[in-house]
Amino acid sequence: MQNFSALYNLMNGERLADWAEQIPAQINHNLHNKRHGDLEKWQAALEQLPAIKPSSYDLNADKVQIGTVDDLGNVAQSDFKQLLMKFHPWRKGPFDVFGVHIDTEWRSDWKWNRIKDHIQDLRGRTVLDVGCGSGYHCWRMRGAGAELVIGIDPTLVFNIQYQAIARYLPDEPVYVLPLGIDDVPSDLRAFDTVFSMGILYHRRSPIDHLYELRDCLVKGGELVLETLVIDGEQGEVLLPEDRYAQMRNVWFIPTVATLELWLRRTGYKNIRLIDVNNTSVDEQRASEWMHFNSLTNFLDPTDHSKTIEGYPAPRRATIVATAP
Repeated sequence: MQNFSALYNLMNGERLADWAEQIPAQINHNLHNKRHGDLEKWQAALEQLPAIKPSSYDLNADKVQIGTVDDLGNVAQSDFKQLLMKFHPWRKGPFDVFGVHIDTEWRSDWKWNRIKDHIQDLRGRTVLDVGCGSGYHCWRMRGAGAELVIGIDPTLVFNIQYQAIARYLPDEPVYVLPLGIDDVPSDLRAFDTVFSMGILYHRRSPIDHLYELRDCLVKGGELVLETLVIDGEQGEVLLPEDRYAQMRNVWFIPTVATLELWLRRTGYKNIRLIDVNNTSVDEQRASEWMHFNSLTNFLDPTDHSKTIEGYPAPRRATIVATAP
């Protein structure tokens, strides 16, 4: 298990100390109950990654950049790439690690660039990223000046991918924990900014999720919420019969007006819509780093305005709101 002692030291302040005490047991519980058959293989690949100190890095680059090919020294770049390939599928990115371009399924930089100028300045803030995947956006948040970034995602391969990147950035206060939102203590009220991007529609109770996010925020803290939406009026919601874009775990897809109503009903203030966009097959697509089916396979082949099941194709809105 990864050593998070540096994180626990950073969490010893008044707001996060109680959760810090619970995290080791939570991680042990989740690793035991959600253990993946490939975990030992991934851990072995992590141990094989060469110890290299990057000559430079840039967390503000769209393709998060760590080192250059010259930093590899006697290590063959092809061998290094094959080690990173063992953590397939890479879904969130992109990254450039010692000249190896990790061309992830999602162009997560597109999402970041759509929202970064519309959220509160992250400089000096303590940030939580819920459902953070490999931690790509966590690194971008740190690049924007966040003092401490904690990402949570229970999917173990994503945590392993984070560890592969963090191996070369050991002094940056960015941590991805193999936990879910249910592991965060209720009424924590500890984070200045909380991100929930691409999570709400996976929750069986979206209202409960909004309360969970609110309880993570300090009074006056900012929620950055991105989720699937449909066109329509207040009160309208799509509940798929079975799958949506081949995903079984999609529950409620509201209109923007309905989403804003949910936020008002759960107590949020200063609610602002900052972006609405249709997800394109250029933003989400298969690559050599994620060679399973992707968005193209989930859309009606004769009409990309619809999913393969006949529902409206993925359309995403981002809203920011203030916690009471």
